[in-house]
Parts: sequence; structure tokens; C-alpha cells
Amino acid sequence: MRTLLNIIWFFFGGLPLFLGYVMAGIISCIFIVTIPAGVACFRIAGYVLWPFGKRVVDKPNAGAGSALMNIVWFLVAGLWLVIGHITTAAAQAVTIIGIPLAIANLKMIPITCFPFGKVVIHDPTASIL
Repeated sequence: MRTLLNIIWFFFGGLPLFLGYVMAGIISCIFIVTIPAGVACFRIAGYVLWPFGKRVVDKPNAGAGSALMNIVWFLVAGLWLVIGHITTAAAQAVTIIGIPLAIANLKMIPITCFPFGKVVIHDPTASIL
């Protein structure tokens, strides 16, 4: 089931969101201060491309630096990527088959807004729904 959801996700939301994250990552890597935001973009891009079977957990040793970078991230890329998630979720929610994908898309918004202090792990028992 997870593989089927990932394949459907790839074609009906994952690929455009992936390209958005890659573009935001490239733009973020232009300035030295925002390079960590670019690295976070590339890290999340893999999660957005194939999300089912992965889960997001808090990093236990994240400190004040990650909180500061979350603020920079939100201003540089997070807000625009959240708009992409909301737009994609609205398009997916039009059909009955797309409703679970829209819900999964909306559940990705917290890591899109504040990715520092979080890590994506492979978890075969995890469900993004």
C-alpha cells in the first residue's frame, strides 16, 4: 500500500513540490548565511518526493541555533513552500482518491515551516496519514 501511495503521490504532487524545494535550495545556497537553509531544502526534497514509509522526529540536541535558523528559513523559503503545499493539497482534495494525499500534504507543513531541529527517518511502520 505504501508503494502504491508513493507512486500516486509522485505523479500528483510529489514531483512539482520536489522541484519547488530544489529551486528554493539552489536560491538559498547563493548567500553564505542561507546555505544551511539550502541544505535543509535538499534534505526535505527527498522526503517530499517519496514520503510514505518515512517520518519526522525531533532532533534531541537541537538548540538556539536551530531556532534562529528556523526564523531565517521561514522568511527565505518556508512561507513560499507552504503556499505550494496548500495549493497542491487543494488540487488533490478535488477527487476522492486525492483526499488522503491532500491530508498527507497538509501534514508536511510543520516540517516545511520549521525544518531545523527535526530529522527524517525511514520507518516502514509509519504512515503519513
